[in-house]
Amino acid sequence: MKFIDEKLDEYVCQNTTEENDILYRLNRETYMKVLQPRMLSGHFQGRALSMFSKMIKPLRILEIGTYTGYSALCLAEGLTKKGELHTIDNNEEQQELVQSFIDKSDYKSQITQHIGNALDIIPTLKEDWDIVFIDADKENYLNYYRMLINNLKSGSYVIADNVLWSGKVLDKPESLDKETRVLVDYNNFIQKDSRVENVLFPIRDGLSIARVI
Repeated sequence: MKFIDEKLDEYVCQNTTEENDILYRLNRETYMKVLQPRMLSGHFQGRALSMFSKMIKPLRILEIGTYTGYSALCLAEGLTKKGELHTIDNNEEQQELVQSFIDKSDYKSQITQHIGNALDIIPTLKEDWDIVFIDADKENYLNYYRMLINNLKSGSYVIADNVLWSGKVLDKPESLDKETRVLVDYNNFIQKDSRVENVLFPIRDGLSIARVI
């Protein structure tokens, strides 16, 4: 589903800072070698994530859902000099590809990959996160949020991707599939959660941004 006219989308991208060479090559390699390349954050959303991170200037970032590492590299652009980004994914097959691009970047010493179940790994990290980026299995979005929210300090952010789910969130409640229902529930929960203030951006497939009050 296109949220804006295709030509207008092209214009938006043409008037957005270009991705650097490493991101360009990662984008290209993902489309050449990896199944479901549409899952990649891509140029426009990647620049949005980079901009948010540079505004926040985080010391610690948690990413749930690495895929091929594009969004991790974008978010890392805003890290402070002593900042860290921890990214979690359960796909061992892409670990080598992800690490190869991390090693080519300026953030090699700041990004740590974790392979396994995020619900098991998150409690072991015991970090005070400035940004949490959720872009993993949809059925656990609320579980990730609930696990983290009480330990996030005022001024930290939870960003969730794919919250418009190609527009399926507008379908009639009785016709929603499991993943869409979970995303609708997530959006409703964030909207009603008095611990945060939030905005839902129609960027690509929807970015929900919640700031802890």
